[in-house]
Amino acid sequence: MTPNSSTERSVNPGPSRRTFLGSTAVAAVAVAGGVPLLSACGGGSESKDREGTTSGKNAAKLLPTFVASTFARPDISSKNGSAAGYTAKVDLSALSTSVKSRLGTGAPLKVMSPLWGTAPKADCAYYTQLDKAAGTRITWQNQDGNTYGEKLGAVLASSSIPDMVVVPSWELVGKISNAITAKFTDLGPYLAGDKVKKYPNLAAIPSDSWRMGIFGGALRGIPMPSAAATFNPAYYRKDIFDKKGYDVPKSATEFLSWAKEATSAKAKVYACADMSWTGFNIFGVRPSGSLGWHIEDDGKLTYRVEQPEYLEALEWTRKLFDAGVVHPDDKARSGDAGQRFTAGQVLMFNMDMSQWYVKTAEQAKSNPDFEMAAMDLFGPDGGDPTLWASQPATIWSLIRKGASKETVENALAAANFAAAPYGTKEFMLVNYGVEGTHYAVKDGTPVKSDQGNQEVINAWVMLSAPAPYFAHPDYPDIARKQVEWEQRQGSFMKNTSTYGMNIVEPTRWANLSSQFEQLEIDYVRGNKKLSDVQQAVSTWKSSGGDKLRDWYKKLIDKNGSGN
Repeated sequence: MTPNSSTERSVNPGPSRRTFLGSTAVAAVAVAGGVPLLSACGGGSESKDREGTTSGKNAAKLLPTFVASTFARPDISSKNGSAAGYTAKVDLSALSTSVKSRLGTGAPLKVMSPLWGTAPKADCAYYTQLDKAAGTRITWQNQDGNTYGEKLGAVLASSSIPDMVVVPSWELVGKISNAITAKFTDLGPYLAGDKVKKYPNLAAIPSDSWRMGIFGGALRGIPMPSAAATFNPAYYRKDIFDKKGYDVPKSATEFLSWAKEATSAKAKVYACADMSWTGFNIFGVRPSGSLGWHIEDDGKLTYRVEQPEYLEALEWTRKLFDAGVVHPDDKARSGDAGQRFTAGQVLMFNMDMSQWYVKTAEQAKSNPDFEMAAMDLFGPDGGDPTLWASQPATIWSLIRKGASKETVENALAAANFAAAPYGTKEFMLVNYGVEGTHYAVKDGTPVKSDQGNQEVINAWVMLSAPAPYFAHPDYPDIARKQVEWEQRQGSFMKNTSTYGMNIVEPTRWANLSSQFEQLEIDYVRGNKKLSDVQQAVSTWKSSGGDKLRDWYKKLIDKNGSGN
């Protein structure tokens, strides 16, 4: 019962950050002055009160009581931080009801959310039926996901903020982080402790995910949960590997040797696309952002760019480019690596978990021999990898400060409906729309119509989500493989010292690390020297990195370590 073109809803609710936003540079443009931003949040004691995080005992008293869902028990349980998996057929005629009565009063509610694609009409059948079922009356202010950061910054700087706003974690740069606490309401009076039981689907969201919704010492964000063992896999063409007799690489050296063997520039076949993400995983480099901070075994707190493995990973990826095994279009950063993968022009590429299902379904008719798999990650020498857990929530919906009690309760009613678990009528309506209008059931599996593909796109699903899961009734084996891959990788997973903390950095250092993404891109392509990267790390330290380290040290001492 997963939408035709999507996958693990709670991990990948929409397009990946890099696929559609390119980089944090989109939001950074606004912070740098391309769009006016919240000058009132740029200093003073009020701004400092919004910095930091809340965790441990202080966080516990802010969180909703967890009440596990009793609907549609997964066929494969979560393990090692993985999502759960549903592989059995679901009787669509006997679905459960998770929302027993309409919680909305029908009061008007304006919602701003990123949307990738063409927004449906305001009075379309999908929106109309969802409002009717949930008791809501939403006016959707959908914004282009590619430029959402610019719009978000402008809206938060204005005096007119929609009742509900969706904020992805990759937009939390510069003054936008501080704006969250200044512009959005404390949901504690509605959701803390047993109060959440009024909204059972929200109560079933894991506590770690709710903890990520704490901004400025108050519960403000309704989370979209994600699995800790969320990594961007290195996908390979299993059908071609089997035909050619290639062994899947099991060390950094083996990877380069295989890549040279598999590449034939004359035949226009290259081993891989840009494998930077895989390089970071192989060498154990921590994620960017606040998760990049970690207390080492010697007790020293360091950031990811200070890890020796950071340079080692970049050097390995550069070797791939230097060896000519990376497709020229990937070197030029043009076109779509996924399309080159399905066309057999590259035999391996890395992208988010959604691609396992999306590419398999896409190729089913036109290329029935197509088969893809995900390479198990390894350490540089072929030993066990060191992998770092992803945050348990990366997208939130927030309700504006000053909203009336009725507006808040209608927004929570909508979020509760959107968080309906797999195997319920509400899930079907949110993800598929209305049978006969937006989808038809074929061989027990819902298949969207053209109208469904046009109207049932990422709007309601951005408000909240159930605990992480994979489910593809048309390709149940893919769901099983996704869960099992996450479970295997998760067995080597560690938490950084900032895991599970939603941290608002001081604005004076908020863009300190923004230079590294482009520098990494340039270095692995041979456009920058190693000394350029080393100098950037030194500049980062002297320009505020060392002071930011002291700030993080005090924060961790106060709140405890995430690991």
